Amino acid sequence: MIVPSLCGWVLVQRIRAALAISLLGSALIIGACSGDSDNSSGAAKDPDWQRGRAVYVANCVACHNNDPSKDGPIGPALKGSSRELIEYRVLRTEYPPGYKPKRNTKLMPTFPYLKSEIPYLAAYLR
Repeated sequence: MIVPSLCGWVLVQRIRAALAISLLGSALIIGACSGDSDNSSGAAKDPDWQRGRAVYVANCVACHNNDPSKDGPIGPALKGSSRELIEYRVLRTEYPPGYKPKRNTKLMPTFPYLKSEIPYLAAYLR
C-alpha cells in the first residue's frame, strides 16, 4: 500500500505550502496597512517629529484624532497648525491675534507642563 501513504504525504505537503503562503500574505497585508501615512515620508526619521508624535499620542488623541489630519471626537484636525497656534492653544487656551478658529469652543484645558514640548509638537503637526 505505497500509494495511500504517498497520497497522504503529498496532501500534507500541499497543506503546509498553502498555510505558509497564507501566513506570508497575511503578514504582508498587515505590514502594508499598519503604519501611519506620515511614516512613509522622511519626516518619520526626524527625532523632533518622533518626539512630537509621542507627545501628541500621550496628550492629544483623547480629544483629537490619532491621525492629526482628521477631526477627532471633540477637537478639530491639527495637521498644518503653526507653532504660534500650538503655543497659544496648549499654554493659554487662547487663539493668536487675528486667527479664525475652526471650532469656537472652550473645552480645551491648558497643558503648562508641555511648554518645552511645543517645538516638537510643531515639528510633528506641520
